Amino acid sequence: MNMYVGNLSFTVNEDDLKQAFSEFGKVESAKVIMDKFSGQSKGFGFVEMPSNSEADKAIKALNGKDLKGRNIKVNQAQPTGDRSSRRSRY
Repeated sequence: MNMYVGNLSFTVNEDDLKQAFSEFGKVESAKVIMDKFSGQSKGFGFVEMPSNSEADKAIKALNGKDLKGRNIKVNQAQPTGDRSSRRSRY
C-alpha cells in the first residue's frame, strides 16, 4: 500500500520515515518530496509497504503522532488520476 505522509518537519528525511514506519512491518520505499529549485522538503512524502495489514497498522498508529516536532498526517495515497475529481471545474 502506498501512503501519503503530510505535515512533515523540513528536517525529516527518507531514513526518518523508513525508521518510523518499519516498526509496523517491511517498508518497500520512503520518499520525501523535495522542491526542485530550492532543494528543501515540501513537507510531505510517500511510504510504500507491501503488506496492507501492516500499512493499516502504521496509519492507525502514526496518524496525528509527533515526528521531529510536528504531528504528521498519514493516510492511504490516492492514485494520481483521482486528484482532478477533488478540484472544482470552473
